[in-house]
Amino acid sequence: MSKRLTRSEVPSEQTWNLDELFTSNEAWEEELALLGNDINEVTTYRGRLAEGAEVLLACLAAYEKLQLRTVRVSTYVYLRSSEDGTNSLYQANLSNLTAVVARMNADVSFIHAEILALPEGRIAEYLLMEKALETYRKTLLELMEAKAHQLSQETETVLASLGEVLESPFMIYSRSKTSDMEFEPIIDENGEEAPVSFALYETRYEQSSHTNERRQAYASFTKTLNKYKNTFAATYATEVKKQVVLSRLRNYNSVEEMLLQPQQVTSEMYNNILNIIQTELAPHMRRLAKLKKRVLGLDEMLLCDLKAPIDPDYNQTVTFEEASTAVLEALEVMGPEYMEAMETAINDRWVDYADTIGKRSGAFCSSPYGVHPYILMTWSGKMRSAFTLAHELGHAGHFVLANRYQRIHNTRPSKYFIEAPSTLNEMLLSHSLLAKATDVRMRRAVIVQVLGTYYHNFVTHLLEAEMQRRVYHHAEAKKPITAHVLSTLKGEVLSNFWGDTVRIDEGARLTWMRQPHYYMGLYPYTYAAGLTASTTVAQMILEKGKPAADRWIEVLKAGGTKKPLELMKMAGVDMSNPEPIRKAVAYVGSLVDELEKSFLEE
Repeated sequence: MSKRLTRSEVPSEQTWNLDELFTSNEAWEEELALLGNDINEVTTYRGRLAEGAEVLLACLAAYEKLQLRTVRVSTYVYLRSSEDGTNSLYQANLSNLTAVVARMNADVSFIHAEILALPEGRIAEYLLMEKALETYRKTLLELMEAKAHQLSQETETVLASLGEVLESPFMIYSRSKTSDMEFEPIIDENGEEAPVSFALYETRYEQSSHTNERRQAYASFTKTLNKYKNTFAATYATEVKKQVVLSRLRNYNSVEEMLLQPQQVTSEMYNNILNIIQTELAPHMRRLAKLKKRVLGLDEMLLCDLKAPIDPDYNQTVTFEEASTAVLEALEVMGPEYMEAMETAINDRWVDYADTIGKRSGAFCSSPYGVHPYILMTWSGKMRSAFTLAHELGHAGHFVLANRYQRIHNTRPSKYFIEAPSTLNEMLLSHSLLAKATDVRMRRAVIVQVLGTYYHNFVTHLLEAEMQRRVYHHAEAKKPITAHVLSTLKGEVLSNFWGDTVRIDEGARLTWMRQPHYYMGLYPYTYAAGLTASTTVAQMILEKGKPAADRWIEVLKAGGTKKPLELMKMAGVDMSNPEPIRKAVAYVGSLVDELEKSFLEE
């Protein structure tokens, strides 16, 4: 049986270099201690924000300096914990950090409370009186928009001090996935015993071309999930109840309204993404499932078969180096400033792609202000990983530019926009590869990968979003949330989408246990929103070249200075209209059409 390696056993070039954050754990501990002590540089302004614009500016500037340091301290611990959740030191560090940050958040909660307590129109006066406050304009005005939902200063302080407790569901979920869950090994296609882990299942076995191996891994994976379903259900139920209670305390009509408000997204925009894609995409995806079942000669289509390569003999292995070259070539149209960041990311160990014990599953990009982004993923050796790399580099390129051109409080746009830069890179990679395809099978292989991107964002994450919608409605109706309820709801979501083309077994119903996004607010649907926009932008770049790419670069540089609809309109996409959604779904349908045709031509 091939052994899974520890961090110390893999080549350093396959891991990220965190020295630019902190060179040692001791250096991190020293800064954490100083951070806790230096909070008084902000709290000295408590009770004084009504004195005038200069005092408000001084307070916000002091808080900004604290944020810069907090981001660096927090990112280091988060990345260490993600690379090895089994490490007891990293677990302790995460707990210490959470406690310190909770205390700090409680101490600085007076800022929002005192700003909101100012008389009507006072902020507008301050902005006129003190020009240096202009950089905070968007932050201040958005804060005033939420005034109706602000609680008393005492209550806000209490909630802030409970930050560690309120964030514990995600911590418990993450730690259980990386530290506690053990999976039975399987016999691979070579007749050898092979390990199974969360990361290995999602990056390797689910995409295996060997049906027996794939289904063995699925059985091992879901068997272990089943053992933990009650614990995970209690954890998720706690998260849901937390949001329900907070929404009622703050006088929102629903959890959805509360979570959409900071995203600056209307219920109509949110529901358009969910409703239109599910309704109009389902027929195309069912055709794809039927095609895969027929071509692969499967007795039935299970959930674990949906990512199986449809042309197994053409499922080429891809090294990180080969994929990096392909991605860089695809992104050249983005110009020298963007490309410098992409090349540096690959060459200077911004990317952690080794499969190691305790490593978090999935992929993400963390972009601490004042340093540079860090990408975590697990390399599968298949082309899907190349698209994941392109995706995460999209996040990295976005925040290299946003951090370079904006202050820390103006870097992050709405979650509604956040997945557009990442999925655009996937679209550019797909167009580049399709342009180079020299025969039917090569073109087919690329189309399969493009459909993989749409599957990930328009199916996997979108159905997570639908699950969220149902769970919150269920909880708001004061119905209990148990493992049985969650599995039933997930089964209904999957069955409604796939119809009778995919058998939804007990393992499929446990899919709600697999994703961390349920603990991140209304995040899952934003993948579909971002890909909808990036589908249109990629087509513009394909047709117009540099002018369209240059316009996109300006959008990235804008960071969070504009609302999501404004950012997308800067790029030429009007997401207030459902038409871009329908066009993106139609594009997926055209890809399925071409894939079906390619098998008829053989």
